[in-house]
Amino acid sequence: MISIVAPVFNEHAVLPAFAERLDAVRAGLGEQTEVVYVDDGSTDASIELLRSLVERDPSVRVMSLSRNFGHQAAISAGLDAARGDGVVVIDADLQDPPEVITEMVARWREGNKVVYGVRNRREGERATKTLTARWFYRLLGRMSDTPVALDSGDFRLLDRQVVDALSTMREENRYLRGMVSWVGFRQCAVAYDREPRAAGATKFTWRRMFSFAVDGITSFSDRPLRLAIQLGALVTTSAFLYGLWVVIGKLVNPDRAVPGYTSLLVAVLFLGGVQLLSIGILGTYVGRTYRETKRRPLYVVAETIERAR
Repeated sequence: MISIVAPVFNEHAVLPAFAERLDAVRAGLGEQTEVVYVDDGSTDASIELLRSLVERDPSVRVMSLSRNFGHQAAISAGLDAARGDGVVVIDADLQDPPEVITEMVARWREGNKVVYGVRNRREGERATKTLTARWFYRLLGRMSDTPVALDSGDFRLLDRQVVDALSTMREENRYLRGMVSWVGFRQCAVAYDREPRAAGATKFTWRRMFSFAVDGITSFSDRPLRLAIQLGALVTTSAFLYGLWVVIGKLVNPDRAVPGYTSLLVAVLFLGGVQLLSIGILGTYVGRTYRETKRRPLYVVAETIERAR
C-alpha cells in the first residue's frame, strides 16, 4: 500500500483542487492507497473541508493537531500514522505537482528506498527567495557532516524501512531532509518543475526560513563552533601582532606617537563582536540541548477523523 502524507496549514482555498488532482494520480497507480492529511492548527475552514473528504472517501484520514507545531512536526505526525509500505510526503499547496508521485512510485519499485524530488525551476517565487534557497543548500552542503541533496525539499517517497528508522529519531528540532540523508539506504532523485501557488500565500516567512536554516545547520554539524574557535584564534593573533608592531615602533622611534583612541575603539568593538557571536553560537547549541532534555512530545493530536472501511 502507498500512503500519501499531506501537511495542511490554512490551505482552504487550494484543498479541493489538490484533492482532485491527487485522486486522479491515485487512480492510476495500480496500488492500494491511503491519504493522511495533517491539519497543523489551521485557523481557516481547512478542517471542515478535510472532514468532507473523509466522508466522501474512507481511504482518507485526518489528524488534527491541537495547535500549530510547525511543518516538520506535522510531517512527523503523518509519518507516524502512515500504514503504507511506501510513504509519499507532499505539501497541499500544489507547488509540488502530485503527478510526479507516479514516477516516484516507479523508481521505488526499482528498489530505491528514498526517491526525492529535485526542483528544476521555481515558478512564481521571488528571485530573492530562489537565490537565498540556492545559497542555503550549498552552504549546508559545506557546513554539514551529512551530505544533503541540493535543491530538494520534503517532497519525496520513503520506504517503510526508512519511515521506521525515522520514527526512532525523536529530536525536537527536526530537519527531516537531513535526517533522511543521515539514515542512508539507496536513494535517487526525480527532477520536476515547481509550480506557483494555486491560491493563498506562503507560510514560510523570512523569520521561519532563517529558523529553518539554523535548524538544518546545527542539527547535523558542530562546524559553527569550530569556526567560532578559528575566528577567535585569528582575532587573538591579529591583536598580538598589532600590539607587537606598536611596541617595536615605539622602541625604534621613541618620539613616535602611540595610535590614538580611534584604532583602540575599533579593536575593542571588533573583539566584543566576535565574543558575542561566539557566545551566541554556543548558546544555540546549549539551548537545543536544554529543549531536548525535556523530552516533550513532538506534537499533540486533538482529533483523528476517519471512517470505518
